[in-house]
Order: sequence, then structure tokens, then C-alpha cells
Amino acid sequence: MSYGLLALRVVVGGTMFAHGAQKVFGWFGGHGPKGTAGFFGQLGFRAPLAMAVVAGLAEASGLLFAVGFVTPLAALAIVIVMLNAIATGHWPKGFFNTNGGYEFNLVLLTVAAAVAATGPGRFSIDRAIGWDDNISGLWWGVGVLAAAIVTSFLTLTLGRRRAALTEQPA
Repeated sequence: MSYGLLALRVVVGGTMFAHGAQKVFGWFGGHGPKGTAGFFGQLGFRAPLAMAVVAGLAEASGLLFAVGFVTPLAALAIVIVMLNAIATGHWPKGFFNTNGGYEFNLVLLTVAAAVAATGPGRFSIDRAIGWDDNISGLWWGVGVLAAAIVTSFLTLTLGRRRAALTEQPA
């Protein structure tokens, strides 16, 4: 089981880190904070530069997820970002990623929540420092999902202009 959890954490965490690095540093063909802010502005966020940096840092927490350090917190950041991504543009495009849908986001979200519920496994920093027994279990997974839903709701309702809530990006 620990090898499977390690593989999930490394692949999903590495993927999330790469996306965050695009936003925060402009790495891997990304547009950096200013370019990403333009995108968040089109989505109707009130403070697009701040949102770009926060989203980029949340995605960059995939590095914490990959190494299994403060795993529930890293999972929470991933789930929040993926819920916001689904809500701000992928949902109307349907399920399949080939049409710009939300399937990819849903897979990343699900893995993060499942690892929060299961724990990071034997090959993690949380295990090495003795935290894994205290920060894993079903209620941690449920808590991550609940906190992410509340945070995403607040982000989408308070962080966006009213007109943006009724419009969908092209």
C-alpha cells in the first residue's frame, strides 16, 4: 500500500507543483504572476494578481504533497484549487478533458482527498517525524473536502465581481 500511496503522491504532487511553478515563476512555459493575473481577471476576480499568486502557491504545495509533509494541508490546497478550476470554467464544458471538461481536475481532487483520508504512507516526511497517525483518517478526508467546499464557495462569491458569476469564459 505504501508504494501505491508514494506513486500517487509523487505524480499528483509533481503535477500540481509544475502548474504552480507556471503561475508563480513562469517555469515550464507558464506566464508568471502577471500573465496569470490576466487570466484571473478574465474570470472576473476582483484582485487578479493576488489570486494568481495564491492559486500558484496553492498548486506549488503539490511539492509538500509529493514528499508527504503536512499532507492534509497540502491536500486541502489542491482540492480548493481544483474545485475553483471546475467552477470557473470546466464544468460547463462537460466531463471530458478533450472538450475542456473537468475530468482531470476531478481526478486530482479525488486523489488529494483520498490521500488525506488514507494518510501519506510509510514513505513520507509525516511518517518520519511521527505525525502520520495524528493527521490521517476518514475524518481528515471529510474535513479536507468540507473546508475546501466552504473556502471555494467564499472565494467564488466574495472574490469575484457579480457580473462574472453569471458569465462563462469562452
